[in-house]
Parts: sequence; C-alpha cells; structure tokens
Amino acid sequence: MERFTISLDAALAQAFDDLIRARGYRNRSEAVRDLLRHRLGTHQLEREEAPFCVAALSYVYNHHERVLGERLTALQHRHHDLTVATMHVHLDHDHCIETLILRGPTAAVHEFADALQAERGVRHGQLNLVPADLETTGHSANAHPHDCAHLHSHPRA
Repeated sequence: MERFTISLDAALAQAFDDLIRARGYRNRSEAVRDLLRHRLGTHQLEREEAPFCVAALSYVYNHHERVLGERLTALQHRHHDLTVATMHVHLDHDHCIETLILRGPTAAVHEFADALQAERGVRHGQLNLVPADLETTGHSANAHPHDCAHLHSHPRA
C-alpha cells in the first residue's frame, strides 16, 4: 500500500465526510480508492484504452409493441457471444424491464447496446460498463476443476 496526503478546505472535507457516511464507507481511504477506480475506469473507457469490459445493459419496453419481443430476442441471439445472462421482470400489464449481463470487447458491447436501445419501442436504456481484463484458460487439474476452456474476467485496478 502506498500512502499520500491531500489537503481539503473545511467545507469540501465536511461534504466528503457526509457522503462517505451516507454511502456506508468505514473510512476516507476506502471512499477515495473507490472514487479513483471509478474515475480511472471512466477515463480508460473514454480514451478507448479498455479493450474488454463487463457490463449491465438495462432497458424498459412495452411488450405489446409489435413483434418487439421477438426482435430483441433475435438481436440477443445474434450477440450470444457477449451475453452472459438475462433477467426479465414484468413491471405492470404492459411494461417489462430486462437487464443483460455482457462481457467481451468494449467496442462490440457498445455496438450491441446501441443497436438494442435503438429498437423502436425500447425506452429508458442504460449501459453501465466496467473495464476488465479477460483471459481464456484451458483445463488444468491443479488450477480448475472444469473440463473445458473458459473465460475469466476481473475488473481493472
């Protein structure tokens, strides 16, 4: 662990302490680490320095919209390599929310999310990206109990 010191004026320090208390942090260091990770990840994504990501794409749609459900399902199937999981919830008699967990090349995830959110009838779409390092591993009796190659992902520091 590396230590550093920062100086804050009293009002900013109080506002920060109020924020970390409201968010449930145990101390300033934990809060600063999270803020830095968030900002560094955002910076990497903005500069296209994060070639891989994990993501959550959520959107609301009216399931009565003409063949929208079939179009969304077909789009997800065309991008099955990115889709890890899907959760579908009925909000009321007309509306559903779906959340897709995605993993893969950041550009491909953006392209898929944009295409899905652009479908007529999809509303309130939101993509949350986290830069990740991805690696494919093969079977190793000592490393994993799995029988086949699979993908590991972990958030970037």
